[in-house]
Amino acid sequence: MIVDCHVHLNNYHEQIVVSLDESLDNLRAAMSDVGVDYSLVLTSYLVSPHRPSAAAVVKAIEDIPELGVVAGVSYTNYRQRDLRELADFLEHGLVKGLKLYPGYEPFYPHDTRLRVVYDLAEEFDVPVMIHSGDTYNPKGKLKYSHPLEIDEVAVDFPKVKFVICHLGNPWVTDCMEVVYKNQNCYTDISGLVLGEFSEAFEEYMSDEIRDAILYAGDPGRFLYGTDWPICSMGSYINFVKQLGLPDDAFRRIMSENAIRLFKLPLPIDESADA
Repeated sequence: MIVDCHVHLNNYHEQIVVSLDESLDNLRAAMSDVGVDYSLVLTSYLVSPHRPSAAAVVKAIEDIPELGVVAGVSYTNYRQRDLRELADFLEHGLVKGLKLYPGYEPFYPHDTRLRVVYDLAEEFDVPVMIHSGDTYNPKGKLKYSHPLEIDEVAVDFPKVKFVICHLGNPWVTDCMEVVYKNQNCYTDISGLVLGEFSEAFEEYMSDEIRDAILYAGDPGRFLYGTDWPICSMGSYINFVKQLGLPDDAFRRIMSENAIRLFKLPLPIDESADA
């Protein structure tokens, strides 16, 4: 089983008009082509004709059992009515987690304005995914997206589970220190490349990820994700397969860790761990 915990329905080629329904069709086709069983759609910190709102995505996927939603929260634009809507989605299980975008927006994860977001996550026991590392947009400000900044909220909110997105790349070692130190921290391996892996970069990142797993000491803290459509699903699956991970580690990273963390409606073969 394969669970991609990090995909988008954003249209990144804004000069071309792509509807939400068309984006959904493209996502499901990409999943089918490579055998992905379930994907979590992360909505943006922006809402525009090219970036659908969490409410729009929740409505669009209501009859698509292989998709779930992680709701993006804007630091600069959220209002109390947005939080009330999120609370309603969380209460009814329509949203599986929350996502913050430091770097894309100018804030640190430990900004006190975000306490209400972490309180929501704790109340409904859902993870908070936090962008970390390089930004797709060159106007992003990297000082806000360093993975070490997440250590502070991990300590201050020990009952909240945090996912450091993109391995904090290029600060992979710093990311792994935060994951190793804080039992409530996880990381995903999404967004490491634009498009497909080249042979040279695949070799480089393979060493980085093997070292990261060794550093963390537990493959249960890693989640498979791609950042589709920015990254190729097929290339990503091939990349993870060539890591040569033990079967149990591969199985946990590719599906089981995400199923448990996000409480997804998918089976886990407990006998495989026996």
